[in-house]
Amino acid sequence: MDPYVPIVVAFTENYFVPAITCLSSILKNSDSKYKFEVICLLTKDLPTNLQELLNTFSPDRMKFKFLNLDGALEGVYVDERYTIAASFRLLLPDLLKEYDKIIYTDCDVIIQNDLGKLFETVELKDNYLAAVYEAALDSQISYLNEIGCKPGYYFNSGFLIMNLQQMREDNLTQKLIDGLKVPYLQFPDQDVLNIHTQGRVSPLKPIYNSIRTFFLPQFKPEFLKRYSEKDWEEVHDHGTIHYTGGKPWNEITVKFEVWWKYYFQLPAEIKETWNEKAKLSWLGKMMNFPVLGKLSLGAIHMYRKMKYANPK
Repeated sequence: MDPYVPIVVAFTENYFVPAITCLSSILKNSDSKYKFEVICLLTKDLPTNLQELLNTFSPDRMKFKFLNLDGALEGVYVDERYTIAASFRLLLPDLLKEYDKIIYTDCDVIIQNDLGKLFETVELKDNYLAAVYEAALDSQISYLNEIGCKPGYYFNSGFLIMNLQQMREDNLTQKLIDGLKVPYLQFPDQDVLNIHTQGRVSPLKPIYNSIRTFFLPQFKPEFLKRYSEKDWEEVHDHGTIHYTGGKPWNEITVKFEVWWKYYFQLPAEIKETWNEKAKLSWLGKMMNFPVLGKLSLGAIHMYRKMKYANPK
C-alpha cells in the first residue's frame, strides 16, 4: 500500500486559510501513522509564498501537488452561486490516472474522524463512490423526484471516496460532463454525480459528512427517517462538520466555535495571510473558553429555539 493517502481539495487563493484549517483538522484527528498527499485543484497558480507555507506546514505527514485547471471546464454551464472549482471533481478519473482511489473533500469542513483509517477500511467493490446520504427534507422531495433521485438516497458531494479506476473503466467522466451542460440543475456537479452513480454508491455513516441540518434539532425528525438515534448522538459528538450555508469566518453559524478552535491553532504566518473579521475572531475566542463558551452557546441555542418557535 502507498504510504500516502491521496486527498483532493479544490480552492482559490481567497480560500487558502479555510483550506489549510480543514487540512489541519485532518492531521489532528487521524492516527499519526497516516501520511497524506494533498492534490490541490486550482483555477490559477497559487502564489509562491502560499505554496511554500503549505509545503512547510507539516512536511513529515503531508506533501502537496498543485494542478492549475484554468479552462478545463470551458463551455460547461456553471451556476453563478458556485465556483467552477467545485466542478473539477468530475474530471478526477481522467485527471488523476495514477490513482485508483482518492478522498475528495470540500474546504468548508472540519474533519473530526480518522480519514486514514476510513480510506484503508472502506469497501467500494465495483461502486463508483462512497458518500453520506442526506436526510431529505419535505421541501426537497419534489426536486429530487424531478431529477430522478430517490429521497433518502441523494448524497452531499462535499465529501467523497472516489473509485477512480471503476469510473475510468465505465467512461463516467464524459457522462458527468455532458450532464453538466444544462442550466436547470440546482446543485450542478452534485446533481449529476447523484444522477449518474445511482445504485453504485457505498453509504458512509453520517459522521463523515455532517451537513448543517444534521446539527439542528428542528430537523431531527427528518434525520431519524434515514438514520438512528445513535447516529444522531455520534454526529453531535464527533461528526465531521460541513459548513453548508453560512461560513464561520463570515458569520455566526452552526458549530461556529469549532472552526475557530482549529483556526487559532494554525501557525501565525498562515493566519497573517488574510484579514480575519475582528468581531467574529473575538467571539470565537470567547466561545472557546470553557465558562464563557457555555454561556455563549446557551444564548445562541436559546435564540435559535425562539426563532424557529416563532417563524416570521
